[in-house]
Amino acid sequence: MNFDQKLFKVILLGDAGVGKTSLMNTYVNQTFSEQYKATIGADFLTKELKIWDTAGQERFQSLSVAFYRGADCCVLIYDVNDLKTFESLEVWRDEFLVQAGPEEPDSFPFVVIGNKIDLNQRTVARQRAEAWCHEKGGLEHFETSAKESINVDKAFNAIAKKVLKKELDSEMFGQIPDDVIVPKTETKKKTGCC
Repeated sequence: MNFDQKLFKVILLGDAGVGKTSLMNTYVNQTFSEQYKATIGADFLTKELKIWDTAGQERFQSLSVAFYRGADCCVLIYDVNDLKTFESLEVWRDEFLVQAGPEEPDSFPFVVIGNKIDLNQRTVARQRAEAWCHEKGGLEHFETSAKESINVDKAFNAIAKKVLKKELDSEMFGQIPDDVIVPKTETKKKTGCC
């Protein structure tokens, strides 16, 4: 595989207002705006990854099959200042697994991001989020601020590494047949003294 030509699809999921669009724009464009409106439908920007962002509203769930199909990684985002958005992660994760139907759901790459750490109204403790990630199979967890550009590059670099690892693993194991047949060769009996 030539990774220079491969575009990896990364899905951003979470309730409306958690900062999905802000995180995407901070990473891709190195910009933040307080003027973002809720994303209508689906949108994506590209920076080596094809990052898909959708508003976290129920009415967009009808897009889910096409939206989720072919995803290489799913990023679950919550607002550390809004407990409800954290509690919704379970629903978003389950919805992704149902709609995307990855071949190996237990090992599919998820990353969890707690956003808006720049605000001083935290309701979700880091330990609680990390415990949830551990329960779900050791999902990687980051706390970020799109506004202050804190840990955004770090989180997206980890996402890129997960996507590449998944691709390399699938290529490596995809080339190994289920059954390996070792042909038997007959050895000739040596005659003589040597």
